[in-house]
Amino acid sequence: MSLVFAGVCSHAPGITGRAHLAEPAARDAFYAGMAQMRAELEAAQPDAVIVMAAEHFANFFMNNMPAFAMGMGKRYDAPIEDPAWLGIEKVQVPGNPELSKRLITEVMQSVDVAFAEEWKFDHGIIVPLHFLTPRYDKNIIPVNINCQGPPLTPLHRAWAFGDALRGACDKVTERIALVGTGGISHWPATPDSGRVNWEWDQRFMDHWCRNDKDAMLAYTDEETLRDAGQGGFEIRTFMAVAAAARGLGKILHCAPIPIFAVSCTAATMAVV
Repeated sequence: MSLVFAGVCSHAPGITGRAHLAEPAARDAFYAGMAQMRAELEAAQPDAVIVMAAEHFANFFMNNMPAFAMGMGKRYDAPIEDPAWLGIEKVQVPGNPELSKRLITEVMQSVDVAFAEEWKFDHGIIVPLHFLTPRYDKNIIPVNINCQGPPLTPLHRAWAFGDALRGACDKVTERIALVGTGGISHWPATPDSGRVNWEWDQRFMDHWCRNDKDAMLAYTDEETLRDAGQGGFEIRTFMAVAAAARGLGKILHCAPIPIFAVSCTAATMAVV
């Protein structure tokens, strides 16, 4: 098989942009979890990294909001946000159009997916890459699942997409790493920003680590919005990773850091 690594992590902009405001011990513990995730990713020696995120209206808008999109560019500029605000300098991230095309073509056999040759990375992708591929020397294939504009991509379709992506990875000879990024519970750009539902996060991550498909697909958007905020919709990327990896998960770090406005999470999953 060619999927050699799978993991998930948080991508909140405060992780880099407000690092100086966080309680040092809490921040450093999370950074250590991300460093461990990076070490495991590097040990897998991937030729390319698929980063599955939730777009924040940086490239896709309500005039054209695909349920799924994959990048097919030669290179990607990042971040789309102000570097001074995000705490990450402007970079160009390499892509692999030929590999992307082969993966997209195979995914299309079972799941409809849009593709884009132009894509500017926002914090959803570049914050994880800042920690996981800090030299920006790995070919990156970006993926977006619509977690933003209703009607949102249904959870069972996000699972089907992850399964299709695994099938596509199995068809190529390159070694592929898969990283899903997102929440978990958070209320971005609202008066509740900084609120975290730690109990909800622990329960969801328990389902994820056990790769409990039925439990994860039982969530409803209404319940998620109520209990985990609109940022909780990003569980779709975590579910897609679980569908692709098919193994059991291991939490490297998961704890609330309110100034980062999220339970800061880093976890890996065995690929079986």
